[in-house]
Amino acid sequence: MKTLLSALLTCFIFFSAKAQLTPFELSKDKNYTATYSEVIAYYQKLDAANPQMKLFNYGTTDIGKPLTLVVLSRDKVFDPALIKKQNKRVLLINNGIHPGEPEGIDASMMFARDLLKKNALPKNVVICMIALYNIDGNMNRGLSRVSQNGPRAYGFRGNYRNLDLNRDFIKADSRNALAFEQIVNTWKPEVFLDNHTSDGADYQYVMTLIETQKDKQNPILANYTSKTLTPELYKRMKKGGYEMIPYGAGERGLPDSGIVSFLETPRFATGYTAQRNIISYITETHMLKSFDKRVYATYDFEQHLVDIFERDAKLIGELKQKADEQVINQKTFALDWDVDMNKVDTITFKGYAALYKPSDVSGLKRLYYDRNQPYTKTVRYWNSYKATDSVNKPHAYIIPQAWGKIIDLFKLNSVVMHRLTHDTTISLQMYYVDDYKTPQKPFEGHYLHSNVKLNPVDTKVKFYEGDYVVYTNQPLNRYIVETLEPQGVDSFFTWNFFDSVLGEKEYFSNYVFEDKAAEMLKTDTDLKKKLEDAKAKDPKLANSAAAQLNFIYRNSIYFEKTYLRYPVGRLLTDTKLDLK
Repeated sequence: MKTLLSALLTCFIFFSAKAQLTPFELSKDKNYTATYSEVIAYYQKLDAANPQMKLFNYGTTDIGKPLTLVVLSRDKVFDPALIKKQNKRVLLINNGIHPGEPEGIDASMMFARDLLKKNALPKNVVICMIALYNIDGNMNRGLSRVSQNGPRAYGFRGNYRNLDLNRDFIKADSRNALAFEQIVNTWKPEVFLDNHTSDGADYQYVMTLIETQKDKQNPILANYTSKTLTPELYKRMKKGGYEMIPYGAGERGLPDSGIVSFLETPRFATGYTAQRNIISYITETHMLKSFDKRVYATYDFEQHLVDIFERDAKLIGELKQKADEQVINQKTFALDWDVDMNKVDTITFKGYAALYKPSDVSGLKRLYYDRNQPYTKTVRYWNSYKATDSVNKPHAYIIPQAWGKIIDLFKLNSVVMHRLTHDTTISLQMYYVDDYKTPQKPFEGHYLHSNVKLNPVDTKVKFYEGDYVVYTNQPLNRYIVETLEPQGVDSFFTWNFFDSVLGEKEYFSNYVFEDKAAEMLKTDTDLKKKLEDAKAKDPKLANSAAAQLNFIYRNSIYFEKTYLRYPVGRLLTDTKLDLK
């Protein structure tokens, strides 16, 4: 009987342990990534057996499935507000934004299980994991990344609407992005990690790393990340057998020509989180390394990040608070950046010889990397950026309520707003759009504007009861300014939120306006002089009757005042307004 009971117990323990294995671990070749249904089923079983874990569903993604957040809390506290009151920190990990880059999905499943199994959850850090962000793409399973070494099947980069979700965070076209922003604003993480796989050149490293670009990051946080957190991550990963290099080798030529650090603007997940003074990283495992190595490298990185975060939890919280306070009082904000090629460092790089041989396809010269010729070289590293455009913040922005998507996004992002209690004419600054460039082909469903030229005009504008006033005395000032200033690289104007103001609504009939225009020139000497001066400078205008009529019309009281007028007002002074 004892032998039978012992055998049954052994069998139970074996199958219990096996039940905790992920689909990746259960695959014989470790070249398998879990499907969406397998991911959710796995976490549900783990949740049922562990009181230190809880699942939350947010929103409805574009394919109709909720975004599942896995929360691991040592003290079994799952109230985000209470977690903050207890002075604990929050780490947010995002997985599968590009389902063809799935390492984070499988690594996080193992990582969550092991933290629970070993009773190793950090004391001062609550861990939140988005189980699988691009559910749509994950369910579109196939072999779309032809240059990648495994796994043997995986999801597609685009979601059900064919959006690249890692270009969607400012514009928030997808329901996925809306759910993500709800998660960020509910749990308020201090540190964020987004797991990916690289493209590009071949080299010896299993993992490369993107960190929030130091010259774009809040300087209080940049001082800590560049001097403490990031070097410690590199040190620990190397010691564990997964030495890293900054992402970007081969992005601008061959790897030994140097590395340019990546700039993650607000369209990217880490660009969006950086606006909120969240320390942010992207892991980029190397596409040509075997899938199992990429998964285990991601696992190790998560473990090291948690360990350092736990060690420095108090400090990171204090730095985040100081950074938020600094942003409240900050006067000038950068709106776009470019690499400073005059500032260059060096870095040790381990690559493979880049050689050329005749192509078996075309017979012409082709590039290949010879893994039989590894090398270690000192290469140039450009890791300094300079602001190419900046603006002084106004005292407040005034947003007409008609622009509903902006209001909805500001509410979702916890921007503090007030509303006018009655119709009010306000003296303020309005932008007129003098010029802009727009491509012929769309990018992620939009025709992005660039090279925006503005003419700021001090004027009086009537706003209406219920219009929104946004004061720039908030920790979210970066998000507010970078989205509302139209010249910003990822502003709402750039992403076509305001395109209706770019269209003229009224015009004139030439034969009718001729007589009125003639009368205007007789009675308005300033207008007549303006026309004559313009004709003297422009022969085409002088030789075109239609162009002269158009000139008079556009310089008359009849021309619409709202044409090319950016509708968000800039209140430059502390003006008393009746608000609710």
